[in-house]
Amino acid sequence: MNVLDLGGTRLWWLRAPVRPRHVTVVNLEPSEEETWLTAIAGDACQADKLVGSHSFDLVFSNSLFEHVGGHKAWSALSHQIRSLAPSYLVQTPYRYFPIEPHWLFPGMQFLPLSIRWRIASRWPLGHTHGWSDRQTLQEVMSIELIGATQMRSYFPDGQLYWERFFGVPKSMIVIRKSSSSSI
Repeated sequence: MNVLDLGGTRLWWLRAPVRPRHVTVVNLEPSEEETWLTAIAGDACQADKLVGSHSFDLVFSNSLFEHVGGHKAWSALSHQIRSLAPSYLVQTPYRYFPIEPHWLFPGMQFLPLSIRWRIASRWPLGHTHGWSDRQTLQEVMSIELIGATQMRSYFPDGQLYWERFFGVPKSMIVIRKSSSSSI
């Protein structure tokens, strides 16, 4: 299987329990390549311009959707995902899970920006603890979680599944299988 991973990393695939025939990773951060892995630095919302005429069996995206932000970007990314392969698997954290997954802070996603920024600056469990105020604010503003209605609207041809934590929906996974797919 030839896989296009939008927003993924080389390290993720090196640790993965499965190894497809070939993986092409598109990420804003450049990465080293392997014989079975091609890394392309670029915007996943414009993946078609980056991968050219390459053919893929599956588009995979794990926890990228919440980082592109806003309806226009979500529409562009979902269009890329739906058009670049006959099958896709997209995972994103669920907006209504009680713990915000990037900072591990209860209900942070529902707070005003100024309060989210203050929490992100000081909360020791978040990945921005110790960052500069400007960098922390940029990170807080770049993450926006979505709900199931939005996910279904961006992927109307996919089936929505739930990843649960103690029975509570934690993340959404939407999958479209082609008729010849083995996923």
